Amino acid sequence: MIGTVYFVCLVNNACAAEPEFNASRSFGYLTKICRLKSRVSGSTGMAEQQKLIAEHFRELKAQVKFQSFDAPHPIRGTPVRMNNMIVSWNPDAKQRILLACHYDTRPFPDRDRYNPQGLFIGANDGASGVAFLMELGNLMSELKISHGYGVDFVFFDGEELVFRQNDPYFLGSKYFANQYKSEPRDYEYVYGVLFDMIADKNLAIYMEKNSIKYAPQLTRSIWLAAQKVGVRQFIPQAKFEIRDDHLPLNEIAGIPTCDIIDFDYPAWHTTRDVPRACSGASLEKVGKVMIYWLQNIPEVKN
Repeated sequence: MIGTVYFVCLVNNACAAEPEFNASRSFGYLTKICRLKSRVSGSTGMAEQQKLIAEHFRELKAQVKFQSFDAPHPIRGTPVRMNNMIVSWNPDAKQRILLACHYDTRPFPDRDRYNPQGLFIGANDGASGVAFLMELGNLMSELKISHGYGVDFVFFDGEELVFRQNDPYFLGSKYFANQYKSEPRDYEYVYGVLFDMIADKNLAIYMEKNSIKYAPQLTRSIWLAAQKVGVRQFIPQAKFEIRDDHLPLNEIAGIPTCDIIDFDYPAWHTTRDVPRACSGASLEKVGKVMIYWLQNIPEVKN
C-alpha cells in the first residue's frame, strides 16, 4: 500500500511526487480502533489492538517487534504483561528518529462528573496517535527522510494504567528509556517526537514547556515547519507544562524529545472522548507538518 500523492512543480518545471496525508483514511483507523472499546494494558481489547497494528505495518513491509515486560497491577499486585511495539523503517540506519505515542487507554473516565466508572473509549487520548502513525506508515516508502535517518514508530504500553491518584504512570516509556540507556546497541536516536491527543476537532497545539526545556531546537524546528506549510493550528507560544511519555525519553534516555499535544480538550478522561469529538482533518494537519519536517530535519547542534 502506498499513500496518495500530489504534485509540486519546481522552478525548473519538473514535477515531483509529494506524499499527502489522507484525513479520511486516518479517521477510519481511529474509528476502527475505538470499536475495540477499552484497550487497558493486559486486556482483550489491547491484544486485539496489538494484532491490528502488527498486521497493518507488516503489510507495509516494516519491521515489527514487541518489547515485552511485566509490571504489577496497581490494585491486585499481580503481573500485567506489557508490550511496547517498535515498528522500524530503514532498520539498518545507525542514526534514527523516534516517533511515538501511547496506545493503552485509562481504565475509567475518572474526570467524568456523571459516570466516572463508565466505559472509557479514548478516541483522542489513545487512538489518535495510533491512527496518525498508521496513516503515516502508508507514506513512509515515499518520503525522503533527511540525512538518511532511519525511523522507528514506538507504541508505548502502560502510559496510564492508573486507578488511583498516586499509581505510577509511563510504564512503557520508562522501560523503553531504561533499556535504551543500559543495553548495548549500535544505533542512536537523534530526536524523538511524541504524539498525544492530536485529533481534537478544535485543534490548537501550543509549544509544551518541558519540550522547550529539554529539546528547544527540535521544538522550534517543528513549529517552523508548521509555519512553512501554513498550518496555523501549531501556535508558537508556550502554554502547558505536561508530564507525558516524553519525560522518560528526555530524562532517562537522553533523547531530545518534543511532545505534540492539544491539551485544550474538554472531553479529556470522560466518556465523551469518542470519535465524534475528533476529526481526520486535525490528524491531516499534524501529518502535513510532520511530512515536511521529516524531509527537512535540522542538523543537530552540539
